[in-house]
Amino acid sequence: MKELLNKWYKNHALVYKILLFLSTTLFIVYLFPKTGKFRFSFEKGKPWQSENLYAPFNFAIKKAQEEIESERLEVENNASVYFDLNTEVKDLVLSEYLKKFNQTFKDTLDLNTNESSLYKKGRSFVDLLYSNGILDTDYNYPNTKPVVLVSSNTIEKQLQYEDLIEIGQLRQRLDDHFSESPSADRNKIISLFFDIIKPNITLNESLTQNALEEELSQISQTRGSIDKDQLIISKGQVVEDEEYIVLNSLKSEYESQVWNTANYNWVLVAYTLLVALALLMLLLFLRKYRMEVFLNNTKVTFIFFNVVIMILLTTLVISYNSQYIYVVPLCILPLVLKAFFDARLGLFAHVLTVLLLGFIVPNSYEYMFLQIIAGIVTILTVSELYKRANLFISVGQITLIYIIAYFAFFVIQEGQVTSLKWETFGLFILCGLATLFVQPLIYIYEKVFGLVSDVSLLELSDTNTKLLKELSNKAPGTFHHSLNVANLAEASANEIGANAMLVRVGALYHDIGKMKNPTYFTENQSTGINPHDELSNRESARVIVNHVIKGIEIAKKHNLPDRVIDFIRTHHGTSMVYYFYMKEKAENEDLKLEDYSYPGPKPFSKETAILMMCDSVEAASKSLKEPTTTKINDFVESIIDKQMENGQFLNANITFKEIQSIKKVLKHKLANIYHLRIEYPE
Repeated sequence: MKELLNKWYKNHALVYKILLFLSTTLFIVYLFPKTGKFRFSFEKGKPWQSENLYAPFNFAIKKAQEEIESERLEVENNASVYFDLNTEVKDLVLSEYLKKFNQTFKDTLDLNTNESSLYKKGRSFVDLLYSNGILDTDYNYPNTKPVVLVSSNTIEKQLQYEDLIEIGQLRQRLDDHFSESPSADRNKIISLFFDIIKPNITLNESLTQNALEEELSQISQTRGSIDKDQLIISKGQVVEDEEYIVLNSLKSEYESQVWNTANYNWVLVAYTLLVALALLMLLLFLRKYRMEVFLNNTKVTFIFFNVVIMILLTTLVISYNSQYIYVVPLCILPLVLKAFFDARLGLFAHVLTVLLLGFIVPNSYEYMFLQIIAGIVTILTVSELYKRANLFISVGQITLIYIIAYFAFFVIQEGQVTSLKWETFGLFILCGLATLFVQPLIYIYEKVFGLVSDVSLLELSDTNTKLLKELSNKAPGTFHHSLNVANLAEASANEIGANAMLVRVGALYHDIGKMKNPTYFTENQSTGINPHDELSNRESARVIVNHVIKGIEIAKKHNLPDRVIDFIRTHHGTSMVYYFYMKEKAENEDLKLEDYSYPGPKPFSKETAILMMCDSVEAASKSLKEPTTTKINDFVESIIDKQMENGQFLNANITFKEIQSIKKVLKHKLANIYHLRIEYPE
């Protein structure tokens, strides 16, 4: 059991990567749709590229969305409107009419009221009004709109909307009906009716809506069917409207209805294999080309996390509305990975993410082409992300590439531009604006994952930071030396295409350990007193070597990033404190090399190798007496060649050609520092 635990502990980093790989794979597969994917691609108005297609099973032909919408509109226009009819209102109005009529005309009529012609005319008008009914308000339905009158859940009458009387029509109907009556009687009877008339019809909204929904539900989503083995389309045949509808029906049926439990499980297995294969390629890339990233579980987790976030956002948008697919700022992925790592890793992860999304997005080829091109443009254009203007310029270029590529695809598919969907361009602009969120996102990632980007490096390069201020106060000579090394290292990094900002920051902080015992280093000895005169050679060597250990302790105390601490660890590699070693060797030949050697490790990147060269050359250049161009050239060659002979650059991915370029830069810079003129031949 103990051996098993020890074995697990020794391989815990690998175990973690395996668990991360499996969990990421399963989560991505969980996000994917669990259906098969139609294996044929086709476009309306384009020839069918595959072999003759026969129906693999019986399926119904689905109506086009426009056809369904047309039928829905027709049903809505012809659907009946249900009104509640109050049959008691008419009796109440007649009773009120008799009462009001007797009160109004009792002095002017000689005959019995019931036999009065005016009364009978009014009585017939009431019958006319309530023959169909009076609406409680104007509903603005078309005159031909079917109407159903309902009383006590019983249909009383079916008619058209124009057969009902609106309140606004009452005055006109009164004038027409009593047009032949004497003027005085007409005004009185009209006034009487305005007092007694009451509406008896009100809209029944719930019944109307239920009836409409029932009729809409009866609309068929299909028209006709295709039998198994029936020829759907021949090779080379143009996909016209009818063929396009049939093919879409087959695709929809294939992806949604033909999958039983066994099919579902096979699809799940297939998705898992493909996703696992893509993520495995990412891990293998890290292991082969970015070993320092592969060995750091935090960085591997960070890369996988960003890939998953992009897939999650895209699947959420697709589930909501696939038309907004281009709003997802997928180019944030290469931007972030380039900011923390490098362009090659950023592009590789971006391409793999786009390939995975090709399973679930509509028009997958168009989507993948646009996103890969945009990712390439992102990598090519974005440099020095800490400069705000650069980010805005790059986002503008990315948006422009999106628009140009989409326009080209649309013209290829449609053959014209009149029906161009301009709103899609708006989606690309929104995508560009969302991409600007990468700046605060980088800051959040730095805090959560403990990483460092060029933005943080820019802040650390400020010589007014607390730590560099302390260095300048306690060890002014070391501070001046660090500034000179930073300038040399930055110029060298720019020459060979290394990270100039990173190497500059590393140079500024590489000697902070000298703050503990500043007077033990010659650049800080302004009084002429050398404390090493009171120490043995071994003790002096230990003091010199310990400035690396002290520097690491100070850096960790001030929360400097690991990328910066790496420069403190490696700027002397495993070299020797040669002066005290040779001094002791002259007196005592029985020496231990480790007592006079730095603990290492050796430089393991271009940037750390550059710092070792520049630090050694700048420090040793102070010993040059009456420097000339020839002396400087030989001096630089001698120091760097010695470091190469000692194998200090074996772990760094730096070439001989790049080292020669760095030598050239150092020679030129030192010549400028010592104000040397070019030696012209006599």
